[in-house]
Amino acid sequence: MHLILFIIFAGFCLAGAINLLLQTHPINSALSLIVVMTSLAVLYLLLGAEFLAAAQIIVYSGAIMVLFTFVVMLLNAGREERTLGSRAALSVGFPSVVAILAVLSTIIIRAQGLGVARLGEGLTNDPEKSNMFQVSRVLFHELLLPFEVTSILILIAILGAVAIASPGHGYTGDDGERISHK
Repeated sequence: MHLILFIIFAGFCLAGAINLLLQTHPINSALSLIVVMTSLAVLYLLLGAEFLAAAQIIVYSGAIMVLFTFVVMLLNAGREERTLGSRAALSVGFPSVVAILAVLSTIIIRAQGLGVARLGEGLTNDPEKSNMFQVSRVLFHELLLPFEVTSILILIAILGAVAIASPGHGYTGDDGERISHK
């Protein structure tokens, strides 16, 4: 069952990554990246890393991707000029990717004793011995000040990005001349 779930969500992860590269619209690319991040969270959960799975959903799929979406919407990126790509990418790039994937899949298929990860491995009934308890104790006791300072810095960066992107607000240089963002 774990192998089937792994194959399904690894496929979602690869499909989302390929779709991310093939999309021409930035919002669709951000949505594809959300699929990749969520699939990675499920893979972490299958490996027994519950805290990493929760952090992946909350931090990356939630906060970072919302921030990416806001930045894309603030920049109001118009349509990009479509090109057919370079001839080197068509003649060398794609066959190289196929060859590398073939070699990797052959190595993985023929490898013996790769080990098996089980869902819930390492779980205990004692809450003080669980991984999540230990990580949260370190994060919210020993590293509380850096954790809070990081959140304040991120808030300041967001406010700065909004102030820079707002229309009619340009930078005034040292000579007093106004520089507009056009």
